[in-house]
Amino acid sequence: MPQPERRLAIIGYGKMGKLIEQLAPGYGFTVALKLDEFNNANFEGVTPANFKGIDVAVDFSIPGAVVENVERISALGVNMVLGTTGWLEHAGRIKAAIEKNRIGLVWSPNYSIGVNVFARLVAEAARLLAAEPEYGAWAWEIHHSTKKDAPSGTLLKLVDEMKAAGFPRAIDVGSNRAGAHPGTHEIGFDSAADTVTLRHVARSREGFARGALKAAQWVVGKTGFHEFREILFS
Repeated sequence: MPQPERRLAIIGYGKMGKLIEQLAPGYGFTVALKLDEFNNANFEGVTPANFKGIDVAVDFSIPGAVVENVERISALGVNMVLGTTGWLEHAGRIKAAIEKNRIGLVWSPNYSIGVNVFARLVAEAARLLAAEPEYGAWAWEIHHSTKKDAPSGTLLKLVDEMKAAGFPRAIDVGSNRAGAHPGTHEIGFDSAADTVTLRHVARSREGFARGALKAAQWVVGKTGFHEFREILFS
């Protein structure tokens, strides 16, 4: 017997939101609600009536709206996939709302499967070179000119992974914003003898949207705060 389609809310109806809407039917979702700056500028769209029957809300809005979105949507008992970056200083409030309202939330600064594999490779390289003091390190990225945060949440997460893997020296961080570039991340290790460079290049936003929808499928019926890599590598 075929499974009934699940109902999806999209918070932030920009390029990512539109792409998620386009791909959602292939993941068993009907887009039942779309909120953006025109109908949710002051969170007036987050109501019990609007979210009745919604299975998952996917947030690709703006950093300044994330905490309020999570607190209000979780209070309605709706599970979430969070793809917006630039809010990590408020992680305590996000996790408190999830715990209080007993919902499930998946977070990642980047829902590309390739980027998540890339992060594992970066961490392993950092671990292997941690005890080699002649190697310095850098982390760099470029994105389109309309991206709100710089450095990107993905790059900051990569740097955190390097440090967690035991890399003890300074990591020089840089970023650029130009044109319509979907995103390149580069991690490098350099010594007088040689250079090791790891790079991930996104060709489009489709990989991010597909990963977010994969996370939305997974989080239905779950509780707690989860990272996307748990879904991929557990």
